Amino acid sequence: MLVDPLTLLAFAPAALALNLTPGADMMFSLGQGLRSGPHAAVAAAGGITAGGLVHVTLAGLGLGAVVAAHPGLFDAIRWVGVGYLLWLAVQSLRQTSLNRSSAPALSVQQAFRDGALVNLTNPKIILFTLAFIPQFVDPTRGTVLAQFLIFGAVLGLGGMAVNSTVGIFASSLGRHLATSPRFAQTLGRVSAGIFAALALRLALLPKA
Repeated sequence: MLVDPLTLLAFAPAALALNLTPGADMMFSLGQGLRSGPHAAVAAAGGITAGGLVHVTLAGLGLGAVVAAHPGLFDAIRWVGVGYLLWLAVQSLRQTSLNRSSAPALSVQQAFRDGALVNLTNPKIILFTLAFIPQFVDPTRGTVLAQFLIFGAVLGLGGMAVNSTVGIFASSLGRHLATSPRFAQTLGRVSAGIFAALALRLALLPKA
């Protein structure tokens, strides 16, 4: 086997603990659940997972070291992410002026795309991947990239389960309370606040 079963058993709870820690991915799924419902929340979690697997693949190929060694590239990716999150915040605020029944819900495809882009434009994720996963990789057992992908899949699937659950819960709460036009506006503002907070968090990250 490429991965020792005992190592995998040690990795799984560590990965789950990380997934249960509130962070940008969880808050993004929560925001999408509030904005567009359970299907969009699950799609956003799927996009986040897909973006995470791209980071894992790059780390396994050794490209993460390039990002870490070139602060200019790191910052360029980071500021793209900041700009995109702020754009999402503005879009959420614009919807507060619409009647909720006519406000366009985010499609599953759009939610998946947004989740993937938010994940891919956070360069800290690839650096975290390089710091966390190699602790469990055994170069003597076979291809390092394949091991990275196995551990990344475990981490990603756990994250999708947790983030989807959070988003579905938020969407159920939002759907229950959205009969109030005032609350519909509040939902848009909460979503905008979440996206703006994520942008601020990403902007304030220390340089690599």
